[in-house]
Amino acid sequence: MKKIILGFLTIGILLSCSSDDDNEFNTNEQNFLVFGHFYGECFGEKCVETFKLTDTSLFEDTVDDYNGENAEFVELEHDLFKQVKNITDFFPNQLLNQNETVFGCPDCTDGGGLFIQYSENGNLKRWRIDQVKDNVPDYLHIFIDKVNEKIALINE
Repeated sequence: MKKIILGFLTIGILLSCSSDDDNEFNTNEQNFLVFGHFYGECFGEKCVETFKLTDTSLFEDTVDDYNGENAEFVELEHDLFKQVKNITDFFPNQLLNQNETVFGCPDCTDGGGLFIQYSENGNLKRWRIDQVKDNVPDYLHIFIDKVNEKIALINE
């Protein structure tokens, strides 16, 4: 009888443990776009801004870690989601076919950089993109503008 009770207790404890599946940044989530900017020679909360857009919600990273490894996302107001959800319309599909993960030299000359992650059907890709358009392919220019526009809109 003691072995049965011990077995149930063990199973109960194991099932009650939380896992990384609770993390909003978990890449097991099927479809999302993470977008943000970073500036190394900058002081204050606005130097690193990272957001996660899903099909239904918008989240902000509270850690402000532009490596994306330690992100902790909190959901933002639905009105903000409605204002930025069309950013995916400007995502350049050419980017998905690139082997490069860094375009230009993000923040090398204190011009800042963009951090982008794109997950579709569980396939995750990441890029760092220079904010200086002369340093990146033309097909990224409109997307750079839209990312910066949406970040500014969220931060109003």
